[in-house]
Amino acid sequence: MKLEDLGYTDKLEKSRIESSLSDFEIGRVVAEHKERYIVKTENGEYDAEITGNLRFSAQSRVDFPAVGDWVALTTYDSDFSVIHKTLPRLSIITRQAVGQFGEIQIIATNIDYAFLIQAVDRDFNINRLERYLTICYSSKVTPIIVLTKIDLINEQKIAEITDCIKQRIKDILVFSISNETKDGYEALKKIIEKGKTYCMLGSSGVGKSTLLNNLSGRTLMKTDTISQSSNRGRHITSHRELIVLESGGILIDNPGMREVGIADTTGGLETTFDRIISLSQKCKFKDCTHINEIGCSVLKAVEKGEIDKSSYENYLKMEREKAHFESTIEERRKKDKEFGKVIKNYKKDMKKNKF
Repeated sequence: MKLEDLGYTDKLEKSRIESSLSDFEIGRVVAEHKERYIVKTENGEYDAEITGNLRFSAQSRVDFPAVGDWVALTTYDSDFSVIHKTLPRLSIITRQAVGQFGEIQIIATNIDYAFLIQAVDRDFNINRLERYLTICYSSKVTPIIVLTKIDLINEQKIAEITDCIKQRIKDILVFSISNETKDGYEALKKIIEKGKTYCMLGSSGVGKSTLLNNLSGRTLMKTDTISQSSNRGRHITSHRELIVLESGGILIDNPGMREVGIADTTGGLETTFDRIISLSQKCKFKDCTHINEIGCSVLKAVEKGEIDKSSYENYLKMEREKAHFESTIEERRKKDKEFGKVIKNYKKDMKKNKF
């Protein structure tokens, strides 16, 4: 297998040379298990761990390798390798770490497209789709909506769901498929490009692992039925893994996400709700919150039905979440800076007392 089959590009090669990594072997992280990695190179797969220096210099979990990363490593005959450095990421999909506000969790890196997967029989939630769109736009990743389990509802219901999406979400490809009958698969397969990397985002039980198995033609991931007691999917995929499909496309499966906290500081929210952002430029007050101000263009559009009320409410919720996240990040930076000063002063005092 060549590196190009794993998605390696001229841009990455240029980055490798500029980073003075020509003496190392290059590979891509295809799986991660509690800071132990599997890296695929031109010469095969290797178990890998990071160097002590890389671990020591990491300021947060984001600085550690993740599935999708290209890394410079030293390989050994025993199928073992040591990762020395991660090449600059071309894209990185993140969310707020669950239960750790202000912390970021990497979903996948160096992604070209993201399949936003929802099951039409029970999981469909357009507010959650807008959340997925926001993390994609923030990461400069192209989203593609995939509706699964269409064999469980009638054509009229499918048409209603599709129409609902198109009213609130513009210019996004939407595919409807059945993992059982394979309806819709041919159309989906046609858009998967050789050498491009796709990841799957969705809740547990929506059919991500089955979709991966069907696209690859092999049983790569375990699947299970929906829990009868909770009507929710069971967590079968417990880790992220990168798979090269027979078509040449590269697909990353992810564990189901029940929480999709926004960690957006780069305009993803503005792109998702571009209609609201555009109208906000016409508001009477520059600092308009679009909640109760006189002369608010956004509120007028909601009242007239020009903007979907549910979408508007979802925007306000995510905007508050974004503001809270950004303020938490700023607070953490301030504390880290103050702690750094304490350490610096402590070292100065120790040096003085020594003499």
